[in-house]
This record gives sequence, C-alpha cells and structure tokens, in this order.
Amino acid sequence: MDVNDLRALSTVFMFVAFIGIVGFAISRRRRAAFDEAAQVPFLDDQPVAGGPAGEKQ
Repeated sequence: MDVNDLRALSTVFMFVAFIGIVGFAISRRRRAAFDEAAQVPFLDDQPVAGGPAGEKQ
C-alpha cells in the first residue's frame, strides 16, 4: 500500500461523507426542524436583560 492508495481511500471516504451530509440535509424527517430554524432571523428581538426597558439591541 503506497501513498496513492491512501489518497484514493481518502477521496472515497470524503465522497461518502459528503453524500451522508447531503442526505441528512434533505431528509424528510428533519424538514420541520430545518423550517423552524429558517424562521429564527425573522423572530422579534427580545429585550436585553439588564438594559433599559423596551430597548432592543
């Protein structure tokens, strides 16, 4: 086993890992959690604790 075999194995491993990540990202079981996380930037800001009442940062 030489360095080229290790390079080939690492390429195959990275490809399988990539396919796994893509599969995780588009799985239907995770859709609700991802849709909820996508709405986080649009939620109202909460007042900062310890700051003046009603002030948002």
